[in-house]
Amino acid sequence: MTGSPSIYSGLTQLGASTGLPDSPEAAVLEKVPNPEPGVRYLVRFTAPEFTSLCPITGQPDFAHLMIDYVPGDWLVESKSLKLFLGSFRNHGAFHEACTVGIGRRLAEELAPVWLRIGGYWYPRGGIPIDVFYQSGPPPADVWIPAQDVPPYRGRG
Repeated sequence: MTGSPSIYSGLTQLGASTGLPDSPEAAVLEKVPNPEPGVRYLVRFTAPEFTSLCPITGQPDFAHLMIDYVPGDWLVESKSLKLFLGSFRNHGAFHEACTVGIGRRLAEELAPVWLRIGGYWYPRGGIPIDVFYQSGPPPADVWIPAQDVPPYRGRG
C-alpha cells in the first residue's frame, strides 16, 4: 500500500542476512502488530527439529516443539522466532528449562491472550521426556486443536 506505513517497517532481521545468535538471551524476538485486532484466532508454530545441548554431558538433545498462541496486540515475526529457537543449538539446558523458558519468553514479549508450548523430547537413556507449559486457561471462544504428537514411537 502506498502512502501508509508498513507494519513491517521496524523489522531488522527479515530480508537481511542474519546470523544465528550466540545464546537464547542474545536472540532478538521481533514482533509486528496483529493485523486482525479484536479477532480471536490461534497461531501454531511447529519445530520438529529443535536441538539443544545437555548441560552436563554436552551431548545433543532433540525435540519436536509445538507452540500455540492466541494473539493479543502482537504477532511474533517468524524469522526472529527461527533464529531464537536456533540459538539453543549450542545452549546447555535441561528439557524443562528449554521448553518452559521458550514459552515464558514468548509470553513476556508478545503478551498474548493465551500461549502453550509442548516440548516432545526424543529419548536419552531410553526415556523420552515431554514438557508442557501454558500461560493460563485456554479461551473458550477459540478453536484450539490438539497437538497430536504421538507418544514416542519414532516421533514424526
